[in-house]
Amino acid sequence: MLSRFWVHGRRKVIAVVLLLFLLSPAHADRVLIVGDSISAGFGIPLQAGWVALFEKQLQQQVPSAQVINASISGDTTSGGRARLSNLLAEHQPSLVLIELGGNDGLRGTPLTVIRQNMVMMIEQAQASGATVLLAGMQTPPNYGARYSEGFAHIFTELADQYQTLLVPFILEGIGGVDGMMQADGIHPTAEAQDIMREHVWQAIQPWLATQS
Repeated sequence: MLSRFWVHGRRKVIAVVLLLFLLSPAHADRVLIVGDSISAGFGIPLQAGWVALFEKQLQQQVPSAQVINASISGDTTSGGRARLSNLLAEHQPSLVLIELGGNDGLRGTPLTVIRQNMVMMIEQAQASGATVLLAGMQTPPNYGARYSEGFAHIFTELADQYQTLLVPFILEGIGGVDGMMQADGIHPTAEAQDIMREHVWQAIQPWLATQS
């Protein structure tokens, strides 16, 4: 008899804890970055990457701020879509930065697939109560001008449709500039990281204003 009451009581406690978790608000000072090698710091020391530089600057203004870098080299919008819900549940961020799409573009992934994956990620993040920042990318003309132009427009169109924050092109001022790209022509050098940090810093100002 006592064991039945204990089991029943334990189930009630678990249910209450789960309910409190589901109802808990997003952490106001937590930033989640879901990206690929551009944000994972491919080919450079991790502490020299734009994410580490950004976190350091953010904490100077918001000391309690925490940046969770969930970026994976080689990741795609499909990969980001598959893992985003678990990341949101685990970290409960108030700002989600999505820096994905570059690898899709290099592989010629259909634009409709890229767009749908981005839509699902934006909607999931916004449904969790987070502000969304899209870090736009461009792709080489390997698959023709129509594909390249359509690819670049995905980010601006979705930012407008869903009223997200936006960095139109995170490699602005970097791509094609001497000393800013590694030998592979794809990944930024350590010297380029501060430029990306500044692009993101300027884009988050509306969100940052809500943190003070």
